[in-house]
Amino acid sequence: MEILDWIVLSATLFFIVVYGVMKTKGSANVEDYLLDNNQTPWFTVGISVMATQASAITFLSTPGQAYHDGMGFVQFYFGLPLAMIVIAYTFIPIYHRLKVFTAYEYLEQRFNVETRTLAAILFLIQRGLGTGITIYAPSIILSALLGWNLTFLNIIIGILVIIYTVTGGTKAVNMTQKQQMFVIMTGMFIIFFYILANLPEDVDFSNVLHIAGANGKMDILDFSYNPETRYTFWSGITGGFFLMLSYFGTDQSQVGRYLSGKSIKESQMGLIMNGILKVPMQFFILLTGVLVFVFFQFNDAPLHFNPTNVEKVRASEQKEAYENLEQKLVQLNTDKKIVNQIYIEQLKHNEYDNPILKKQMIALSLKEKDLREKAKVVISKVDGKTETNDKDYVFLYFILNYLPKGLLGLLLAVIFSAAMSSSASGLNSLAATSAIDIYKRNVNAKSDKHYVYATQYFTVFWGLIAIGFACISSLFENLIQLVNIIGSIFYGTVLGIFLIGFYINYIKGKAVFISACISQLTIFYIFYLDIVGYLWLNFIGAILTIVLSLLLQKTFNKSRIK
Repeated sequence: MEILDWIVLSATLFFIVVYGVMKTKGSANVEDYLLDNNQTPWFTVGISVMATQASAITFLSTPGQAYHDGMGFVQFYFGLPLAMIVIAYTFIPIYHRLKVFTAYEYLEQRFNVETRTLAAILFLIQRGLGTGITIYAPSIILSALLGWNLTFLNIIIGILVIIYTVTGGTKAVNMTQKQQMFVIMTGMFIIFFYILANLPEDVDFSNVLHIAGANGKMDILDFSYNPETRYTFWSGITGGFFLMLSYFGTDQSQVGRYLSGKSIKESQMGLIMNGILKVPMQFFILLTGVLVFVFFQFNDAPLHFNPTNVEKVRASEQKEAYENLEQKLVQLNTDKKIVNQIYIEQLKHNEYDNPILKKQMIALSLKEKDLREKAKVVISKVDGKTETNDKDYVFLYFILNYLPKGLLGLLLAVIFSAAMSSSASGLNSLAATSAIDIYKRNVNAKSDKHYVYATQYFTVFWGLIAIGFACISSLFENLIQLVNIIGSIFYGTVLGIFLIGFYINYIKGKAVFISACISQLTIFYIFYLDIVGYLWLNFIGAILTIVLSLLLQKTFNKSRIK
């Protein structure tokens, strides 16, 4: 990194933290600290909702997902707009009418304290893990960039978020997220057009799409019914719908954003804004990853994108085996450039369909994939515990090796801003749930100021927990999937509880509590068996909770009659 990059990065982070502290300190009561006295306008609600979901993982991991697997991941978000409509016109009016601080307060009023506590605990577990991952993601970047200790970086990033979240509560989260989203989208647009400008002269955007399509990267829709296929139209519109319904409708990190709205209408408008903009935003980020793929058709790409793994293998007995694979990739990269240049020449003459040339392109891609898989085997021989998947490092490698001065700092600012916005929402919601649903519910009445302090202490507590989890995290298949997998394991059951509460008055507290416990244990077992794609866990958990509750309630009613 050059001095200019450090200036851009440092100035951005300094502004966000100081701005969050200076503008929001001194909350007088719980309503001010957790709900911003219901003074948040609809636009800020919408931006805050988007920023909470768009963590650093989104901008670090999603382009790598597209680089390897193409645009199909966008199907994951197909259920989101419909979920926003359902939440806006069902969930929001109920929450506002009851004047709750958290989503789980409603469950005690509708069912019993056991159900409220169960839902709160499930939320605390999954959101605590998720917040740790959002802190861990940007730490990977600076660790690879500067060679700094990963644990040290987790601690620094976590402390930055804790500072302004403790000071300003929900208002600090909402206000800083506007600046963070501006930095994020500005940076991504600049990177997108920078890649386009630095492709070969004859490669315009239309040609980019043709090259990506010839390599299978533009296969957006998959209408297959195979439940083991992770991303299909049907899993997105059903499993994705249930995941989004649960995340935006029952996860306090999101509910807290629109509970602070000025009115029901303002909260609804903010959520609908998210429904309109979210899918195009994710499509754009994935398309940036596809651009990186096309860029590497004309520029040399490494055999493995994780620099730490490469250093390990170069210092081991497997060095020669790895270097042999690298030499084969060098020749393969040369062949790719030649074939793609020929394809570009044909496109200039409107020759879009050359099956022989496309077969050559696909064959080269398959050879490259095979070389990368062999490289992973070599890396595993060096250290069997090392995570060999390098999807999360693809975009990182590109920005470190190909961005000019200043842009590198801006891109890092993008990722840090995203990490801080999502982590701040997570800590704020964890603290609110701990203070209101667990602490306040089980202690004698205290002053309003006491609960403000309690929420601040819980913010620090969960910040430390998140930092701890970040320090022991390791890359799974990739971070964006890991976050969604964690959510899918827990969200379905919680959503089932809320859907019963909103729509099925017949079911009472005892039946739903027992059913939720059985449903959650069942989901754990199904996930362990790995028999369906994780998106289906949301659907299964919600439906199972509802069906079991209906059956149990009928059984209890018959017992009373007897």
